[in-house]
Amino acid sequence: MNVEEKFHADNCSPSTEIIYRISPTVSNSDLNVLFVAAWPEHGWTDFHPIMTRSLAYICAYYAEHLIGFVNLAWNGGVHAFVLDVTVHPDFQRRGIGTQLLKRATATANARGIEWLHVDYEPHLRGFYEQCGFRPTQAGLLHLTKPVD
Repeated sequence: MNVEEKFHADNCSPSTEIIYRISPTVSNSDLNVLFVAAWPEHGWTDFHPIMTRSLAYICAYYAEHLIGFVNLAWNGGVHAFVLDVTVHPDFQRRGIGTQLLKRATATANARGIEWLHVDYEPHLRGFYEQCGFRPTQAGLLHLTKPVD
């Protein structure tokens, strides 16, 4: 069964609920299938070294299939960073990204985080503001490209 057959919205039973889990055991294969579906330019990634350094990560499942993910990276102190908010295209615009962020925020708060940061593209500003984030000025340096 390919990804489109497995997750196509027409095959979704309205009685099957979305289940959210905090830092479950999740395979590289499941994560890469999700990321390729959501981000066509995604290349295979070994997520395990990333997730072992995370404060937490939240996964969304439909019928035991991974359909959403968010990572909470942290500095070992009071700052955490939202990374890789990803929802399978067949499940987007159903509130799953919002629920992932709500659960990530609650998890960060429960673990003593005072400041939750996120970077986003301009077209996503409204989404993140609805989730409680406020725009700030920040700097960014791309280390793999030379500075002019």
